[in-house]
Amino acid sequence: MKAVCLLSGGLDSSTCVGVARRDGFECYALSFDYGQRHRIELEAAARIARHFGVREHRVAQIDLRAFGGSALTADIAVPKDSLEPGTQGIPITYVPARNTIFLSYAMAWAEVLECSDIFIGVNAIDYSGYPDCRPEFIAAFEHLANLATKTGVEGRTRLQIHTPLAQLDKAGIVKLAADVGVDFALTHSCYDPDPSGRSCGHCDSCLLRLRGFREAGLSDSLPYRK
Repeated sequence: MKAVCLLSGGLDSSTCVGVARRDGFECYALSFDYGQRHRIELEAAARIARHFGVREHRVAQIDLRAFGGSALTADIAVPKDSLEPGTQGIPITYVPARNTIFLSYAMAWAEVLECSDIFIGVNAIDYSGYPDCRPEFIAAFEHLANLATKTGVEGRTRLQIHTPLAQLDKAGIVKLAADVGVDFALTHSCYDPDPSGRSCGHCDSCLLRLRGFREAGLSDSLPYRK
């Protein structure tokens, strides 16, 4: 069985690749160079792809800086030491339409491969903050995908979008990652790393990651700035 796995190089997407491998899928990893300020994550994605021996790893070039509107794609400061995600509306780290665009690319590659499975690392922690991480969005996109492709219309594929982290908090994701063989040192989560790639330890992504490791009773092997 083939599966297209969206892979950013972060903890969540890396865990998804591990789950797909565990479940017997031949993985085709898809990453995006979309103008993100934390572009160093692409190096992590390549490391994870090699670690899990994916069948193929592709990096699609798009430029979401053309629209901006996010601290990850525009000259907007990344929030530090902020409140829990979602407590003050949609975070400024939300990238407009990002998951819709990413899933559209994944759908296209899956159609070419004639595979029926896509993995994406959306999870419960992001539900209250990012609209394109909600289960109803995933269900709606899956319905669209099966109407929009030649292989779907001809009945050769029936696309399913897998969200194995959907009901997990960060501690649960950390434990699952350990179970499926993710090497934490190969991943990258920080939205605002320094030039050497060290994580800031203060953005929402770092804070959630660190809390997840703490609650899981495991240590994070990534280097952080003091």
